[in-house]
Amino acid sequence: MSALTASPPNSEDTQVQWQGLEDSILGVAIFDINGLPREYFVTDDNRSTSWVQIVFQALGLRSLLAASLQLEGFQHIAVDLTETTAVVVRRRYDYVGLLVQGNPVLTINPEPSLLIQWIAQLTLETLADHPRFHTA
Repeated sequence: MSALTASPPNSEDTQVQWQGLEDSILGVAIFDINGLPREYFVTDDNRSTSWVQIVFQALGLRSLLAASLQLEGFQHIAVDLTETTAVVVRRRYDYVGLLVQGNPVLTINPEPSLLIQWIAQLTLETLADHPRFHTA
């Protein structure tokens, strides 16, 4: 299996830990800046895209709260599901959502900010060319 080209910044020690993350990713969704889903990628381990609806609703709630409470600075959100976690990261022109087995925000070391940075670096080309992911 080829590794995803996105990698954690500046540390060989953390690279080993990120190798395991790739295997725990069950799905990826790209949302436009308005929070509407654009692209879905699934894996053979989980072909469902039902989690995308939950992320869509969370992004809508975020927009509502930001407008009502004048909140700024949203960078990421994690939604704990039964056996998985949906992690969404805001980028400049879109959002990236990952469905990950377990709760990577709490279990990946050395710190969650590296996970957020790693997700922010994913590209459509990386996902489309990766043998683990299939367009839904």
